[in-house]
Amino acid sequence: MATKIRLQRFGKKGKPFYHVVVADSRAPRDGKFIERLGSYNPNTNPATIILDFDKTLEWMNKGAQPTDTARAILSYKGVLFKKHLEGGVRKGAFDEATAQARFEEWVQSKEGQISAKKETLASSNAETRKIALAAEAKKKEDMAAAITAKNTPPADEAETPVDADSSEEAPANEA
Repeated sequence: MATKIRLQRFGKKGKPFYHVVVADSRAPRDGKFIERLGSYNPNTNPATIILDFDKTLEWMNKGAQPTDTARAILSYKGVLFKKHLEGGVRKGAFDEATAQARFEEWVQSKEGQISAKKETLASSNAETRKIALAAEAKKKEDMAAAITAKNTPPADEAETPVDADSSEEAPANEA
């Protein structure tokens, strides 16, 4: 029986959520599966991937073929790299300790990349929020200035009644 590691879609329209499963290649996408390996949520940034690493590696070693998207997820989590390193150990290219050290180094660099992306996203969100607040404050000031301008009479109208009153009062004082 040919097995595939693939995604099984859940969630509502426009909000997908996937389970990573091992299934018979002839089974429908959301149909019967052999084992659930984890989940994938593309709605978050960065995407949330929860994967049982050991089970997935075991299925890969048994010969299960991942689909294109599942392959990308497994590569992101390091399952394919670990399988590659185990192949090198079996061939005698290096020993188990070297393979483990290389994998740990890879995991550390990957965690650094993920944390850097999260920090970048957080700082860009904070910067966007600052810009939005500044724009909102400017708009509020403009509206206040417009209201003030509307409520105060123009300078010409304000001076005319004062001049008229003073000119009328002046002859009255002389007489």
